Parts: sequence; C-alpha cells; structure tokens
Amino acid sequence: MKISIISFSRTGCCLGERICGDLQERFYEVKSYRKSKYVKEMPEESECREKVQNPAEESVCRTEVQNSSEEPTCQKSVKDLGNVETCSEPVTESVREWTGKRFADSDAIVFVGACGIAVRSIAPFVKSKKTDPAVVVVDEKGNYAISLLSGHLGGANELAWEIAELVGAEPVVTTATDLNRKFAVDVFAKKNGCRISDMKLAKEVSAALLAGEEVGFGTDFFCEGELPRGLCLCKAQEEKPELGIFVTLNDRERLFTNTLYLVPEIITVGVGCKKGTPKETVENVIRRACEEISVSPAAVAQVASIDLKKEEKGVLEYCRERNLPFLTYTAEELRQAEGTFTASGFVEKVTGVDNVCERAAVLGSSTDGKAGRLIGRKYARDGVTAALAVKDWRVEFE
Repeated sequence: MKISIISFSRTGCCLGERICGDLQERFYEVKSYRKSKYVKEMPEESECREKVQNPAEESVCRTEVQNSSEEPTCQKSVKDLGNVETCSEPVTESVREWTGKRFADSDAIVFVGACGIAVRSIAPFVKSKKTDPAVVVVDEKGNYAISLLSGHLGGANELAWEIAELVGAEPVVTTATDLNRKFAVDVFAKKNGCRISDMKLAKEVSAALLAGEEVGFGTDFFCEGELPRGLCLCKAQEEKPELGIFVTLNDRERLFTNTLYLVPEIITVGVGCKKGTPKETVENVIRRACEEISVSPAAVAQVASIDLKKEEKGVLEYCRERNLPFLTYTAEELRQAEGTFTASGFVEKVTGVDNVCERAAVLGSSTDGKAGRLIGRKYARDGVTAALAVKDWRVEFE
C-alpha cells in the first residue's frame, strides 16, 4: 500500500513523521508532506522530542486552513510522539491540487489536521468506492484516527485502526456493518482478492444482513473458517434465499434469483503472439479463451510469456489498460514448468521451448512451491495463442 501523509502545523509534522516512520517499519510505502505556507521549516528532531518530554506544552491548533490567511491557536497537550525522523517534503501548491495528484498515485491519504480540510480537499476527486483511495484524518494531538473515505474496499477502516494502535489514538469508524458486527461483503472480497460484480447489489446484501435477513452463500471452492452469522451455505439443487453471494470463476451461472458474484483474481493468462500484434487482437483472443472454458475475464490476475516478448507493444498495452502485471520467463525457465503441454516444433525452433503460452500460464500461477493448474489449453487465433492456469486458492473466513 502506498500512503501519503500531509500535515499543517509543527506539532502535526512531528506526529506525521511518527506515523510515517512507524508505517514504514511495517513495510508500507509512505511519503510525508507538510504545507509550506504554515510550516516553512520542518521542526528539528530535538523539537519533536521536546514535545515528548513536555506533554503539557502548547501546540498550534489549525482549523479550516485552506481558506484562512491567519494561524489561530489554542492550548492542547501533546501525546508521546515516540521516535521521529524529520524528512517531510514541503507542499507549495494548494492542498486541493496536492490531493488531486495523490488520488492518482496513492492507495491512501492521511491528513494530520482538521476533518474540514480533508473534506474540502477530496471533494472534487471522489468518484467511486471501487477506485477512490482510503482517506484517514488524524488530529494533531493524536487523539483520534478517523476513517473518512473508502472504509472497506480502500482499506481506510483498517488503516485508521492501525494508526490508532501506533499512536495511542481512538479509532473512529462509522460503517454500519462494522458498528453492528455484521459480515461486510466488500471487506471479505478485498481480503480474498475477489472482484465484486455489482456494487449496488453488494449494498443490498449489506442492507439485508443489517435487517436480520438471511443471505445465501455459494462457492465453487473449498472454504476455511466459520461461515459468518447471517449467511447460509447453499447448493444449486437446494431451496435457498432469493439474494445470495456466489464465489465463482463463472459469473454467468445463476445460483440465486439475485446473485452477487465474487470473482477471485487467480488466473494467469499465458500468451504468445506474432511480433506487432495489436492490443485489440490480444484482447479478443484472451476473451475468447476465457469464454471457451466459462471463466470470467475479471478472474485474470496477470499475464505471462517468454522474455522474447517483454517489449511486445500489444501485450503491454493490454496489461497497462487493466493494471495487470506482465511476467516473462526465459526459455530455460519455461522448460522447468511441470505438466504435459501442447508441443510445437516450430515454436521450439523459434523460441527454444516447445510451448510458450501453457508453460508461462503454469509458471505464473505457481505459488508457495505449488504448481499452477492448467484449466484452459492453448487457444490459437489471429496469430495469438492464449492458455489459462489457476493458482491454488480457497475461500477464507476469519
């Protein structure tokens, strides 16, 4: 997760640096910023430590700074800020402009300051809970860590809890399923790496659970853990609720009258193609290869091929458009793939290995020493070959 933190006062900078350092220790990619209009110079490390030693010291309190040229102050006590490093980057542009850039390049934004600043800054850029980054607000005293936007899919709730734990704050989470300790389908989907077919239907699932209604649950995969309260496990032949969740690779199979599909992103598509093949052709062949075995294209997690194709424009454009990783392997690595593959003497003569797409798919879907399973053999059309392999995966309930 890539996290950007912005602060608006010297006290806020000290807390922002503390959060930045602690999150980096947990292997997050974190960058810290300060609004230079209000904090022209970053406080020295000794100043932040002095606040630790003198927790009753006054600190700058800033509210609604975007629309004010003054710097109102009030008396506050400062929590133990712990170990800090002074490395924040000054922001000379408006906070709104800065926020727009962070919406494009960050997974989460943390405002160390007033909620009003955050709300006005993010307002022009909020689009969809599927794409918006997590937004968390922490007051400069470190009393509260507030999940403001994208609590579930974006991960703001979890980030607020984590920051609260790090700085001794009170987490503030307002999503109904969390408050009522109900199953949250969007959180479940995120943790299991599934795509949600219909966000409107996902809201209906949450509403039904909050109302105490039973929601069906079906899956093509093995389940680990206890089924959450409110869900009932259903099979195709059984009498079942009208509304239900179906974890499957095939989003055309209707298990319930109103079926919310959760499609696990566990498929690696192995590809081979003639040089210069356009993106549209690559896209069409992959789609048809998926249709051949009733797999939703939403299940594709990555694309793989031989290293000879690492600069293939059509494949790169296809992956870039969908934000998919593109893995490449040497001929020697492909030869190590386990299984029986569709061999071609011509392909071996050109590439040094008898099959590219099937072998690449299997290698790409191998995890933790377990080889991927080939579920769609070589599909060839218009100078492109595609094969599908699935990694070892199961549904996990906490």
